[in-house]
Amino acid sequence: MPRRGYNASPPPVPYVPLMNKKQPPSRPVEEQLSESFPLFLSLVWKSLDLPSPTRAQLAIAQYLQSGPKRLQIQAFRGLGKSWIAAAFVLWTLWNDRDKKILVISASKQRADDFTIFTQKCILEFDWLAHLRPVDDDQRWSRVSFDVAGCRPAQAPSVKSVGITGQITGSRADLIVFDDVEVPANSATDLMREKLLQLVTEGESVLTPKADSRIVFLGTPQTTFTIYRTLRERNYRPFVWPARYPKDLTGYEEVLAPQLVRDLERDGLDALRWSPTDSRFSEINLLEREQSMSRSNFMLQFMLDTSLSDALKFPLKLSDFSVLSLDLEKGPSDLVWGADKETLLDLPAVALPGDRWHRPKTVSEFVPYGQTIVAVDPSGRGKDETVAVVLSQINGYLFVRDIFANQDGYSDSTLCEILRRAKKYKATLCLIESNFGDGAVMELMKKHAIEMKIGLAFEEVRATTRKEDRIIDTLEPILNQHRLVIDQRLIEWDYRSNGDMAPEERLPRMLMYQLTRMCREKGAVKHDDRVDALALGVKYFQDILAISAKEAQIEQKRTEWNRMMTAFIDHPQEATDRLVMGRDFEGVGTGETGVYTWI
Repeated sequence: MPRRGYNASPPPVPYVPLMNKKQPPSRPVEEQLSESFPLFLSLVWKSLDLPSPTRAQLAIAQYLQSGPKRLQIQAFRGLGKSWIAAAFVLWTLWNDRDKKILVISASKQRADDFTIFTQKCILEFDWLAHLRPVDDDQRWSRVSFDVAGCRPAQAPSVKSVGITGQITGSRADLIVFDDVEVPANSATDLMREKLLQLVTEGESVLTPKADSRIVFLGTPQTTFTIYRTLRERNYRPFVWPARYPKDLTGYEEVLAPQLVRDLERDGLDALRWSPTDSRFSEINLLEREQSMSRSNFMLQFMLDTSLSDALKFPLKLSDFSVLSLDLEKGPSDLVWGADKETLLDLPAVALPGDRWHRPKTVSEFVPYGQTIVAVDPSGRGKDETVAVVLSQINGYLFVRDIFANQDGYSDSTLCEILRRAKKYKATLCLIESNFGDGAVMELMKKHAIEMKIGLAFEEVRATTRKEDRIIDTLEPILNQHRLVIDQRLIEWDYRSNGDMAPEERLPRMLMYQLTRMCREKGAVKHDDRVDALALGVKYFQDILAISAKEAQIEQKRTEWNRMMTAFIDHPQEATDRLVMGRDFEGVGTGETGVYTWI
């Protein structure tokens, strides 16, 4: 077939059924293809000898054509998102051969495969022959290529690059991010932050034209996926799961409009868990469910990561009990609760569905037992020096105060920690010695003497990996619901570092660090607050070995023995105390023996 120059018209197009039957039959097919990407997609599928596009594929095509300038498409595995995106690149060049398109994937090989598929379509389909290169001087490689008739430019018509490749210096009217988030580059918070920085580079290379666009296609790997952050940055999501969800929690405002209309028309009860598309039949989906783990199926096909993250991140806010704590006394026992009746309207920077709760019931208040201050020191800079005040009663631990400052171990910071230790009548100050090698403790001892504060000091050196140590310490006590936190500290934690940008504030919050902690190295960017909490809890682990119920039983047994001894040795005084409702501690030390009432 002869090659065509810039002014050449597209060759005749094979007949395909019109998408809109109301259009007049005399209308040129080329014009209909230019106006309808779903129709163009149908022609590509026909040329590839594929079945007609499914409902989900046509819905994605419609969203690509008429969606906003910045969008993201999340769909179940095997739907053909990348193939649809390649057809969209061809449709864009069909309408304007001067468009510059940049394709970015997690790996260079994946991006090159996208470009090669696009090239093969141009070479194989006769009706795209007008886009083939006209001479050997045109760019035509697996990395980049030009289409025939495009004006001279530094940027090629289509270019592929890996997410860690050379993006800076490129220019594009359309940027396609195809599966840039994969398990290998999004496992931890630090890795996701780095990935976000890389994809943000797309904004710098996008041309300032009215019709320039950025498109993300992929499957999220976790609740903390970059696609969630992109949504906050106004990249509008389009989500199409393999089945209608059993519960719409987590799908609000992101579910595909077509599925939303189905649910509004037929109701969730009628459609619940039925297939959303003909791509996979009910039997096929059942086979996949049986061969895959439930968490993988929910992740890859339902785009629901709540189960996966619930197993991966074991520390939850709902395992705490929240109370407004008194300065002198705390409850000797409480009944944990996590239902609608105990739900508190407090800020919770946690996984979806994880909220703060108050206890169902609280017993009598008694004086606190031992109180300690756990200090995790740091140098000046981005990290914080954190102090956590903890007390215990009958095996329960009470988080009474938290102090955090980025001023390192300055005199003002250390003195403030000591003032709080005095306020809460702490008897011991634990200091992690990994930083400063004992220097911080010596400074605190000096200030304690000057301030006339009687306080014992003890250094603790961590020898195990931080993530494992924190989880191994906090998970058992949270699972047993023995950790109680003062309600005001939740408000303080949420409002702390208010002068920072939101993306900088969140990682510094205790609730963020705690709920994002997992056993992978570098799980969170900042861990100062949760590390100080774990340091204090670790000290009480031996005490917590005695359950709260056993401690209460032992206390009642002691009171019973004391009463029996009092009635034997001092029956008159014991009777008076019983009538007056007083305890039997300290019954008189005078005459002993059994009285005879004659």
